[in-house]
Amino acid sequence: MGAEPKGRIFDHRGSRRAAADNRGMKMRADRMEGQNAIARHGPDGVVVNGVEHTESVVVPWSGAVEPWLAPSFESLGVEHFARLAALAPELVVFGSGPRLRFPPAALIRPLIDARIGIETMDTAAACRTYNVLIAEGRSVVAALLFARA
Repeated sequence: MGAEPKGRIFDHRGSRRAAADNRGMKMRADRMEGQNAIARHGPDGVVVNGVEHTESVVVPWSGAVEPWLAPSFESLGVEHFARLAALAPELVVFGSGPRLRFPPAALIRPLIDARIGIETMDTAAACRTYNVLIAEGRSVVAALLFARA
């Protein structure tokens, strides 16, 4: 995939229309019945259920998609992961931003204590993985960082 231009939300379908309109390309259906599918993603945000999110966001398998009040990796605290644990998913897919960074064990303690799995990857990979998991019917939450420079 290489380096995608900053400021675009994209996927991997490759259609001429999507590439030409600067809004990005579609990954899959905009909405899977009863689930929050990530329709598009890029370095500056995601589109879920037709709504663009350009700040860090929590995308549960169902229910409300909400801001994740974490403007950067460095600002993460235990309370951010406690909020994810309260959603009671079987797995959290943590998108750490444009590069892979693992949160310290002390921060993810609420997930560990609740016996909720966590997978860490860059945010683009987290978006793709999240969609695969919800397509399998898993109760998964994507916690995605979009740090501002």
